[in-house]
Amino acid sequence: MIQRIQSLYLLVAAILCGITVFAPLAWFGSEQQMAVLHAFTLESADSVVKMPVWTGILLIITTLLPAVTIFLFKNRMLQVRLCVVEVILNIGSLLMMGYTYFTLGGAAASQGVKPAIALPLIALVFVLLAAKAAFRDEMLVKSLNRIR
Repeated sequence: MIQRIQSLYLLVAAILCGITVFAPLAWFGSEQQMAVLHAFTLESADSVVKMPVWTGILLIITTLLPAVTIFLFKNRMLQVRLCVVEVILNIGSLLMMGYTYFTLGGAAASQGVKPAIALPLIALVFVLLAAKAAFRDEMLVKSLNRIR
């Protein structure tokens, strides 16, 4: 049921995390030897280095979980629980991206981040808003059941 505000929040969170999977996250090196960090790879001008895939897998899970949670609109408490799991996964993906950035950036002469690296943080805010809205709906339904 996409009319619920928590469904819209979860949809925005899923879109933001989906963009993060495919967008460049950071860059390393000088203009001659530029390397770009993605969720699964580190691309330089002459080669593509496969990175440990844990960051990419975590980002894919943080993309799919809100998309699945949208369709659980009849079970609001499960939505709230899955939103809490999504918050934990978003924090984990932010920590993994930060770890990857700082471990790879230690050897680079210069480094910088792309705007896409902040999208999971924005998605985290939307997931928290969705959890709050789903919990508010559940409390409203329980209060209406008490009146009957």
